[in-house]
Amino acid sequence: MNSLKIDNLQASIGDKSILRGLSLEIPKGEVHAIMGPNGSGKSTLAKVLSGHPDYEVSGGTATLDDDSLLGLEPDEISRLGLFLAFQYPMEVPGVSIANFIRAALNARLKEGEKIKAVEYYKDLYAHMDDLGMDRKFTSRSLNDGFSGGEKKRCEILQMSMLSPKYAILDETDSGLDIDALRVVSDGVNRMRNPERGILVITHYQRLLDYIVPDYVHVMSEGKIVRTGGKELALELEDRGYDWIKQEAVAS
Repeated sequence: MNSLKIDNLQASIGDKSILRGLSLEIPKGEVHAIMGPNGSGKSTLAKVLSGHPDYEVSGGTATLDDDSLLGLEPDEISRLGLFLAFQYPMEVPGVSIANFIRAALNARLKEGEKIKAVEYYKDLYAHMDDLGMDRKFTSRSLNDGFSGGEKKRCEILQMSMLSPKYAILDETDSGLDIDALRVVSDGVNRMRNPERGILVITHYQRLLDYIVPDYVHVMSEGKIVRTGGKELALELEDRGYDWIKQEAVAS
């Protein structure tokens, strides 16, 4: 099955249980959004799927096109085709954007193969132009001294260059002004195609005005408690999360 499939996933950090039987499936060609209050486990889900070592999985499964993700190293998960755009991208002083992305692409090639420099920079510049990024960015250290908007554009640039099978965007709208939000959203929308699944994690409905999802899922207490269309996000904007929490407790 060509999908990112999560079934009854349970995970904790230390003695704290966070994911409590979460199930979700994202087929290729679809964009799904997860919304939910702080502490509901949204970012934990992203980190568990990408192999973060601080989280312990105690039950359930997570597969990418039938390949199990659980227990793999982050690099192995990336090679399978999963990309994570971080809520707070890490700064890497001394490593330029161009060299970082080139190294990531080279790591995916067969032994002995290397990317041709001329073709690489032609492709890189084309993607940068699409995102409205100054080409001088190629020589800047990765995220070092970047504004919030610059960091998020850089994440989307990496995603577009790596062309993953599935992408998880963890609160990619965090810290963005309206202009940066539009540019980043345009970059994500260009990535939409029948061969890619995208999961957008967000607190706010405003992002979904630009990246319109096929499905919206509401997360509470470590699991999905409601699923609907774009109108569900509008309802959350109007009513807040308290009514969802009350329903989750009642169930």
